Amino acid sequence: MEKEENFSAQHSLQLIENMINKAQNRMSDNGTLYLLWGWVVLICSSGQYLLMQFFASSKTGYIWLLTIIAGLVQIIYLSKQKKGAVVKTYTDEIINYIWVSFGICMGIATFIMTNLGSWVVLYSFVLLFYGVPTFLSGIAMRFKPLVIGGIICWCLSIISTFIQQKEILLLLSIAVLSAWIIPGYLLRKKFKSAHI
Repeated sequence: MEKEENFSAQHSLQLIENMINKAQNRMSDNGTLYLLWGWVVLICSSGQYLLMQFFASSKTGYIWLLTIIAGLVQIIYLSKQKKGAVVKTYTDEIINYIWVSFGICMGIATFIMTNLGSWVVLYSFVLLFYGVPTFLSGIAMRFKPLVIGGIICWCLSIISTFIQQKEILLLLSIAVLSAWIIPGYLLRKKFKSAHI
């Protein structure tokens, strides 16, 4: 009887470990979304900075409409992923809710700052918010580059309070490079090497 209990406990632990490993591998495929959003935000932030440098226009913010296209691409990508998914783990669910909460916070912050008319403060909070889901996803996936990327975002948020509005856009570029683009490529590499 004791042998059965030991086997059952060992089997359970092995099963849990396998599920965690599968979740980590499956989340590695989500490197695609880190890359999608990383590149879109990099293009928008550096693009707006360049437009502000060379054109005296109040409409430079329209470049951020690219995020709507990225949102549609994400919806299509996730619906295809959902159809192909066999099992959804607890880790998958948690990471999904982390990013949903991030999206809600960003939406509310954008609404508040639009009504207050103070975009300068918004960029500091955007950097702060970028750090939260990145850091937590890194912890859940046991993937240090995301954890480090989240911490970098928090540091950039503090730095943003000491520089001018236009240069904050450059901090956004640094943030997405360190938090989403570099980890995204590392996740993709990890995913491919796990499926060879």
